[in-house]
Amino acid sequence: MTRVGINGLGRIGRLLARRITEREDARAALTLAAANELADAETVAHLLKYDSTHGRFGSSVDVSDGEINIAGKAISLTHEASFGNDIWAKQGVELVIDCTGEELDRASAAQHLGGSVKRVLLSQPASADVDATIIWGLNQKALTADMAIVSAGSCTSNALMPILSIVDETLGINAGIITTIHSAMNDQPVIDAYHHTDLRKTRAAFNSVIPVETGLAQGVERFLPHLADKIQARALRVPTLNVSSLDVVLAVYSDTTVQAVNEIIREASPSFSGVLAVNDEPLASCDFLGMDASCVVDATQTQVSGGRLIKLMIWFDNEWAFANRMVDIAIAMSDFEDEKASV
Repeated sequence: MTRVGINGLGRIGRLLARRITEREDARAALTLAAANELADAETVAHLLKYDSTHGRFGSSVDVSDGEINIAGKAISLTHEASFGNDIWAKQGVELVIDCTGEELDRASAAQHLGGSVKRVLLSQPASADVDATIIWGLNQKALTADMAIVSAGSCTSNALMPILSIVDETLGINAGIITTIHSAMNDQPVIDAYHHTDLRKTRAAFNSVIPVETGLAQGVERFLPHLADKIQARALRVPTLNVSSLDVVLAVYSDTTVQAVNEIIREASPSFSGVLAVNDEPLASCDFLGMDASCVVDATQTQVSGGRLIKLMIWFDNEWAFANRMVDIAIAMSDFEDEKASV
């Protein structure tokens, strides 16, 4: 099994610890050996065990001698503000999953490499000089054994890209505007505070719908370069804890109907197994909490205007689903180590 270290036990880092422990395929390929987090061990263990959004961790969590024990297995815990391969060496970590949320370039991420560490997986969009950005279900076949630094993109790009690829392949996309309606995040204050250089992010997270910047359009260009300058994006933060949505408006080249669009997506869904789902019930955002799929198309909300203007609503658990996609990528990266060991 590949020995994993998590750098940053925030929202995604803690959910990764859960999913690596809970998923059978993850337990067979990965072992969580170490973590680096500035917070003290008692606080880390408490927030692992009790989660306001996802509920109690099903496995036991406790602290002994400064280490976190998950399901009876000791996880070495360090508290380093600056990272390097030396913090992973004692535990023989081979794969570092960086969940700090910092936008990393190749040079920054490469500080993890060396010693026992062979690969780094980033939980955030990265600069173009990393080896690959993998959107599971879309381009995971591009992942190769020689890749050392890989990004999993963002929860939003994981939700959007499968749908854009399906619609573009079947109907052809002429133009589009996407609005992300995203739950509040920890870069927003609970009450108005000097919290950010973006003045909108100085405002209380749960009092307003807040426009924020998004790089989603640039992400689209990376994966579907022929749509460069055809897709625009904006984002709103809304006062909920979790589960977000995408309001997707696409002008297409071929005439279509609501029924035809929904059928196109249904027919394509088996090719995106575990990544794309379709909902036909009258549900609200909270009903998608804990959904593994990166993208849930709400077929009840599909609209078509004038035959060629499509409007879709996509739901996604921006924490849980993204953590699962990161585990998928980590397992695939671990397979390369298994192949080396068997040679």
